[in-house]
Amino acid sequence: MIALVDCNNFYVSCERVFQPRLEGKPVGVMSNNDGCVVARSAEIKQLGIAMGMPAHQIDPHVRRQCILLSSNYALYGDMSRRVTDVLSQHTPHVDVYSIDESFLSFEGFEPHTLNERCQVMRRQVRRDTGIPVSVGLSTSKTLAKIANHRAKKEPHFNGVAIMEPDSDDTRTFLEQLPVTEIWGVAGRSAVRLQTLGIATAWQLRNAAPKHLRKHFSVVMERIVYELRGQDCIALDDMTQPKKQIMVSRSFGRLTNNKADLHEAIRTHTSRAGEKLRKQGGLAQAIMVFVRTNRFRQDLPSYSKSLVIPLPHPTNDSRELVRTAMAGLESIFKPGIMYQKCGVMLMDLCDYGNEQLGLLAEPVSDEKRERNEKLMATLDKLNREHGKNTVRLGIPRKANAWELRCEHRTPRYTTKWEELAVVKT
Repeated sequence: MIALVDCNNFYVSCERVFQPRLEGKPVGVMSNNDGCVVARSAEIKQLGIAMGMPAHQIDPHVRRQCILLSSNYALYGDMSRRVTDVLSQHTPHVDVYSIDESFLSFEGFEPHTLNERCQVMRRQVRRDTGIPVSVGLSTSKTLAKIANHRAKKEPHFNGVAIMEPDSDDTRTFLEQLPVTEIWGVAGRSAVRLQTLGIATAWQLRNAAPKHLRKHFSVVMERIVYELRGQDCIALDDMTQPKKQIMVSRSFGRLTNNKADLHEAIRTHTSRAGEKLRKQGGLAQAIMVFVRTNRFRQDLPSYSKSLVIPLPHPTNDSRELVRTAMAGLESIFKPGIMYQKCGVMLMDLCDYGNEQLGLLAEPVSDEKRERNEKLMATLDKLNREHGKNTVRLGIPRKANAWELRCEHRTPRYTTKWEELAVVKT
């Protein structure tokens, strides 16, 4: 059997662990720059605040009843690790899917003991970390995901739902479940499925797998088998390597200072390079863009982007930053109050499968190996000691591009200190 363990209202639950006064109150966590509500307690949902609602659009009367907090990712990441540590005490097979979800394998365990085992696991997670979790079990990841949803929504399961693939209960539920609610079925795919007469999970389960593979992909074929209870989807199937990598952010305040944009582009490009190396890819071009606030009619409007081909495919942050900086110099316009900037790595290819231009000078094996070791060391330090522990360039003390986080709680469990600075 496979279990999906999902932390309930994770960001809010993390805040409540260290602030018990928030229990039972309508609490929301906002996105970067305190823009939109991205996590909601059950109480704040009852007030009609939708997921992704901009904070400034919340009715003032409702806003006074809520407690809105800035996102605190250092805290959430550390609490996620603590939850995973507890789960690992109950089975050696734990695959972390996201910051608040993990798949567990209970292969070899007696099926009739799993409900009680998972109840014990839930109680220990709550006792040791303070985080409430729900557990869904079945013989495939897709059905476990559906079971987890039921564990959250249907009180009689008491937080642990088991869906046997061939039971009458499973059939009844899948007959009522829209395909849009199935893990791995995107909005466009759901529309195309409906044109084929497939609107519910049960209809998808009974569809011809090979026929769907012709119309969609091998992943859709595997989803059919998953709904039948066969575990055949690897987590990598749901997280395909990206064809483009974008990193951008709105500034905490408008700025016309070129130094602010320089540091923002440097930071965004370094982050993009880290993501690129994580998926084992190389970039062949980079796009840099800047823009003003289009809602400020009283200020000059400006939006500009520039795509720069790289001399050779690379994932070296130093080369990416150097190219991005040159692009920023070309599109920067003095006297403009900028609101956002960012970069996009383009024309990504797999490492080892890059194609050089006819006139491109190949990188020597010695230089490539040296660069790879340097980037691997940089990534390891930032992974183990905290983001931006080692960075390219010297950070400025005051930056307009840094996040607004006026309502952020303390980093109760984690405090990173900068260990080194690498100059470009």
